Formats: sequence, structure tokens, C-alpha cells
Amino acid sequence: MTELLRKPGVMKVLQNEVRGIVNGKEIIKKEDLDKMHYLKAVLKETLRLHPPIPLLVPRESTKDVKINNYDISAGTTVITNAWAIGRDPNIWDKPEEFRPERFLNNSIDFKGHDFELIPFGAGRRGCPGVLFAMSTNEIVLANLVNKFDWSLPFGARVEDLDMTECTGLTIHRKVPLLAVATPTSC
Repeated sequence: MTELLRKPGVMKVLQNEVRGIVNGKEIIKKEDLDKMHYLKAVLKETLRLHPPIPLLVPRESTKDVKINNYDISAGTTVITNAWAIGRDPNIWDKPEEFRPERFLNNSIDFKGHDFELIPFGAGRRGCPGVLFAMSTNEIVLANLVNKFDWSLPFGARVEDLDMTECTGLTIHRKVPLLAVATPTSC
């Protein structure tokens, strides 16, 4: 929500997509979500910039390997930095910018097959709840932008939003987001 409030144009495109597909229906169904390509792009872009666990679960190298001129011996503990991958300028154009459009015409996904975007890890040790988490995120976000218009509290400015993150079980904002939800007539 913070990224959407920071980019009102993105919020508007998302609301137009969701509201156009839902078209006044009370309940958003899976068939509706399947048509919401921009919604999926917004979530992927959010996961790229703000992975829930920035340093993935440690793994152990099972054999000697050489990766990018680095020798990794068998038995070495390796930690993947999903946060750094999501901001790597060798992979992403303007990596610090929130631009969901980058996911509209490509097949990169978060399911662990595309190593440019691995917020849930990959392979046998990837997050077993990824599909549940993303289904939940899709339905919640679709409902939030469909039923409400969003703004910052009186006097707050987008430029003043503190994007500092803290670690814990998962990464989260240091300063909680305060936003005003105004019900729409949908």
C-alpha cells in the first residue's frame, strides 16, 4: 500500500483494472483475479523490492563449485540475498523504482523458476505456502482497491513516507503506514 500511495498513477491504473473487471459485483471470484494482470504485476514488483524474507534460508553446498569466479567448497553454508537480487542493476532497469509495468510483458514469476525474482526461495526448499500467500495477497489487494479510495492522513506528504525497513521473522516497515480509506460507491 505504501508503494501505491507513493505512486498515485499506479494506484489509479490498478483501481481502474480491478473495478473494470469486477464491474460492481459484490464478490471477487478467482475468474476475476485471473484477468487482473496489472494486479499481479503490482504484487511481483512489490515482492521484488520488498521480499518478505530478504536473506533466504541458509543452504549447504553439496559439492565443490565455481560461480562467477568464486570457489565454493562442499560443505560451505550459502545464504541467498533476495533483497540484493531484486535491486541488481545488471538484472533490472532502474531497480530502485517501483514500476509494475516491467512485469506485464514478460514471464518472470515468483515460483522459484526465475532466479531474478525469488522472494519465496526456489527448489525443494522453497516456501511451501507460496501459492496460498499469493492467492491471499491477490484477493485482499483487489478488494482493498476496489472498495476504497486511499490517501494519506491530513497534512502527510508522500515525500515524507519513511521507507526504512526492519527485520524480524519477516521484514516490515520501521514506521507503520497510516492511510485513510474512503469507501467508494462501487
